[in-house]
Amino acid sequence: MHNSRNGPARLGVPPDLFDAHFAEIHRYIARRLSADVADDLAAEVFVVAVSGGYDAAMGAVRPWLYGIATNLVARHRRTEIRRWKAISRAAEREAAGHEDEVLDRVAAARFARPLAGALAGLKPRDRDVVLLVALAGLSHAEVAAALEIPYGTVASRLNRARKQLRAVLGDVNPLKEDVDG
Repeated sequence: MHNSRNGPARLGVPPDLFDAHFAEIHRYIARRLSADVADDLAAEVFVVAVSGGYDAAMGAVRPWLYGIATNLVARHRRTEIRRWKAISRAAEREAAGHEDEVLDRVAAARFARPLAGALAGLKPRDRDVVLLVALAGLSHAEVAAALEIPYGTVASRLNRARKQLRAVLGDVNPLKEDVDG
């Protein structure tokens, strides 16, 4: 991930802030985009954070960093959508071409294709909420802080996205109903 040459001091980021949150932010971005992009974007999150002058009065630092990360990911939205569509196509080809493989691999491929397609079909703002909950494990309150939207808006977007995902996935619930905020 990061090395001393490109570490927090070189970026002008306080090491304690960087050390406490870099791996988590990197993981979130890597799951949304790719590990290669995450290396650069995770570092950029902290550069933006420092240049933005974080103020403790703004609230917890973790959701704020996730908000910055989500905004940076938005700049790569086209790449993200192309990636989900490519995963969908690859999963479809894999399922068709390897019917004799282990059942869980086939089941995963069948699930990945419609899920990837469904995620690509969500409105970007709804997809952001779903992925902050599903990939980053943020609560509704943390998602609201990260995206700078009202708590109720998080619930509305998540509910709408769940309905759209269920329509594609059938009875499979892509997110637990009891995710609390």
